Amino acid sequence: MWGPDVTFANPEYLWGLLVVPVLGAWYLWRRGRRAPALQYSTLLPFARSRPTLRERLVHFPFLLRLIALSLLIVAVARPRTTSQGEDVTTEGIDIVLVLDISGSMLAEDFRPNRIEAAKAVAQEFIDGRSNDRIGLVVFSGESFTQCPLTLDHRVLKNLLLQVRTGIIEDGTAIGLGLAQGVNRLKETAAKSRVMILLTDGVNNRGEIDPVTAAQIAQSFGVRVYTVGVGTIGQAPYPAQTPFGVVRQMVPVEVDEKTLQTIALMTGGKYFRATNNRALKEIYQEIDRLEKTRIEVRAYRSYTELFAPWALGALVFVVLEVLLGATLLRRIP
Repeated sequence: MWGPDVTFANPEYLWGLLVVPVLGAWYLWRRGRRAPALQYSTLLPFARSRPTLRERLVHFPFLLRLIALSLLIVAVARPRTTSQGEDVTTEGIDIVLVLDISGSMLAEDFRPNRIEAAKAVAQEFIDGRSNDRIGLVVFSGESFTQCPLTLDHRVLKNLLLQVRTGIIEDGTAIGLGLAQGVNRLKETAAKSRVMILLTDGVNNRGEIDPVTAAQIAQSFGVRVYTVGVGTIGQAPYPAQTPFGVVRQMVPVEVDEKTLQTIALMTGGKYFRATNNRALKEIYQEIDRLEKTRIEVRAYRSYTELFAPWALGALVFVVLEVLLGATLLRRIP
């Protein structure tokens, strides 16, 4: 009946409890000033007499009345318990990460190299999108879906960790990667469909031109953010020779014009990352731009507890009346 979660609908009525000790003090003062009905010169004849049960309970009816009044005041203040919660409605975004895994992604202008840096920031991005379905498409000379759209981000991240260069024919088929991503998003029911395309080169393979693929994305309402990775100028690349792996400086060629066109056509944005920090900041900005809509509706319900208090007050009043009519009945 009582606990830390109990509140009162009318707490101001609890001030009435201050009346209870006042009535008690008034009762004692009034009893002390009452003149005796009979006067005796000495009380010695009554020294050995014991008070009867009736005499012992002479103040009991008034005590019952004070208890009943206290319980009634608490009942009028309406004690109640409160329970509250939230209904959370999320409107997730479907996102496909399109990752270039061509041989040039092994260049070491990023630490430890471009592909590992891209995988690391992608994992952080996935961790921050718990309400969104995310898929993974990889491409080099060809493209395929590494992971379809899913809310099971643990599985997605495990599949992302398995991505490496050389698992498919080498090359840079940006158009094919873009088209594969569109194919994964075109029939989803999400109100917002997003693709993040990351590459470090120029389209040189595939049957679909990147701009044509962008037009297809535009027709399906897919917004594409494009990310060009690679330092300006030349980058160290681990080349295999008969004498082992040696680092050679190779030119960095990112088709920024095409990537900008793709982003512009689809309502996205183009970014250029020249180091790990810049790449991380790009994904953080995309995360801010594509916020998942979350509606939270708070509710609160009450359980009224006044009934036991009111019932207790009634019990004490009835008990006072019964005692007054039987055991403690006054003789007129």
